[in-house]
Amino acid sequence: MQLTSLQDITRKYRHIFLAPHFDDVVFACGGTLGVQVSSGLRPLVITVFGGVPPTNMTLPHYALQTHQEMGFSDSQGPSAPMEARRREDAAAADYLEVDYLWLDYLDASYRGNYSSIEAIMGGEVHPSDQNIEKQLSQDLLNIKDQLPDVVWYAPLGAGRHVDHQIVSSAADHLVQQGSKVYYYEDFPYVFRQKGALDARLQEIGANLEPHLVEVSEFLPARVTASEMYASQIARNFPGKDAIQTAMHSYTHNIRPIETVCLERYWKAR
Repeated sequence: MQLTSLQDITRKYRHIFLAPHFDDVVFACGGTLGVQVSSGLRPLVITVFGGVPPTNMTLPHYALQTHQEMGFSDSQGPSAPMEARRREDAAAADYLEVDYLWLDYLDASYRGNYSSIEAIMGGEVHPSDQNIEKQLSQDLLNIKDQLPDVVWYAPLGAGRHVDHQIVSSAADHLVQQGSKVYYYEDFPYVFRQKGALDARLQEIGANLEPHLVEVSEFLPARVTASEMYASQIARNFPGKDAIQTAMHSYTHNIRPIETVCLERYWKAR
């Protein structure tokens, strides 16, 4: 079920997942979502940078290049890719039987604060974007006041995509106010970029302990839902068949025991 605003979030929710972009939670936590749904829960996924750029926006060159990599032409306009990604996300959420909410913050590619895609993918958060973190933090704390016992899931920020860093920092305000927050490993960045996880853990410097969720039974559902993000496959994997290989390899190698597959989270002690 789609929620239309933060005010739609009711006390029925016990687990809330924060996704910088549409695919992030399914790519990284799809098995955990399956475990929770199978237990009778209804997780909520909030996508932060889900805004659709206006049709008259002049896009930076790297945003146009990204659109081309996703399979869109300039003639389709700046809003077409995000509208398509929303449809993909709705299909994946419905398949996994989770609720979802799209916030209207624009993706870093559209905000005009970065000089290149490299600056977005592994650089420092632009000072102008601190206002986003401030507002997002306040919105999350408002939800916490209404749902003090909810468990939160947020990106660790491995790979240092600026949007992931912003959401991770906003979630840290929840930790400081006593909320239970599990930081998930940003897949596929942690799979593609050797040392990205260790580098991020060292950068944060917090006293974090791992929390493992066995997802062996639900890994096929995670793969199937991930394949629904068709616009993102070419940008993140060598091909559609590579999704299953990458996800199985990463989740199995967390603790390589027979056929066990795990998703790992990090929680402040």
